[in-house]
Amino acid sequence: MHVAPKREDHPVITAKQLAEADGVLFGFPTRFGMMAAQMKAFLDSTGGLWQSQALAGKPAGFFFATGTQGGGQETTALTAVTQLTHHGMVFVPVGYTFGAGMFGMDEVKGGSPYGAGTFAGADGSRTPSETELAQAAHQGKYFAGVAKKLKA
Repeated sequence: MHVAPKREDHPVITAKQLAEADGVLFGFPTRFGMMAAQMKAFLDSTGGLWQSQALAGKPAGFFFATGTQGGGQETTALTAVTQLTHHGMVFVPVGYTFGAGMFGMDEVKGGSPYGAGTFAGADGSRTPSETELAQAAHQGKYFAGVAKKLKA
């Protein structure tokens, strides 16, 4: 499986930094219909935040990549929402707010009402389409608007 090398110019967040955020959009690859083990391990490390309820009330959402169609984008979101629930976080799905981009049948594309997504290809070599990138940008703007309203 092709995995892009870690880029030194991409910062890595710590679990403690989650408490400083106004909201969190978690992005991760899907493995067999669930979040990758590395992401699960990161979320498992937030026990101290759970104990202090540091993330309670914060908005959160997901975006993801699967190798293929039917690779589990929706099941990944459904199983990942348990992490948010235990923290008392507010799940903010993109829903169908992306409009016509959600309904087009003229191209293969990832994403769902649960969050933006892409199909990386079985070998990981496929890059996101323009529609997938547009949905991701829309989700970010939509999420930021909700987070701003919740903080007010």
